[in-house]
Amino acid sequence: MTMAWTTAELPIYTPPEVGRGMEAEIREKIAGEVVLSAHPGRTLRKWREDFEISQRDLARHLETVPSVISDYESERRASPGAGFIRRYVQGLVDLDTLHGSRVGQRLGARPHSEGILGMREFSVAVPLKAFAERLDAKAVGRVGLLRDIHGYTLLDAPRAILSIDAAHYVEVYGWTTQRALIFANVRYGRSPMVAIRAHPLKPAAVVFANPGRIDPLAIRLSEVENIPLLTTALP
Repeated sequence: MTMAWTTAELPIYTPPEVGRGMEAEIREKIAGEVVLSAHPGRTLRKWREDFEISQRDLARHLETVPSVISDYESERRASPGAGFIRRYVQGLVDLDTLHGSRVGQRLGARPHSEGILGMREFSVAVPLKAFAERLDAKAVGRVGLLRDIHGYTLLDAPRAILSIDAAHYVEVYGWTTQRALIFANVRYGRSPMVAIRAHPLKPAAVVFANPGRIDPLAIRLSEVENIPLLTTALP
């Protein structure tokens, strides 16, 4: 199994720019993913979790009951129609606006740092264990892999650390923090983990691609932050 960490091989997604029409672009993006997904309920749930909105709060906003949201997301009901999808997505955006548009602002950030080699958003949540198997990655430390990720970002470790300041750190996370950060050109892994430790936004997992000897401090920081740390020998 081979996989080269090159920009050409990666499906890169660029979020919409902040400004007029951003909310419309976000709504179209989410609704489009739901409609085209083979599992629309799972895709709805993934986006609700990305917005950090509970089923109860969304149901209250939509003037329905949480069981309706749960039934659609678990696909116990037939695929939702266009009307429900439109209301569901608008509800996510409305509630995010009430909370200061935290997610909307993050989605509006456009990656431009030279340290970001590429990123991808998944249409449905992917178990981290399955993602690790795809990369032939092994866990380092004591944090388990029982969680889902919604995307990944590939970074050149030295350039990312030197070029991404605190104001632009949010760009690393694309549409959601529920993602794996894959660091290429890692030697010991201490610097990436120290940077992650210092910022309030945390990834769901960290992967070092073809590293040297992993610094024990990097492993310890991953355990303190409860972030799975994995290594892969893929170039």
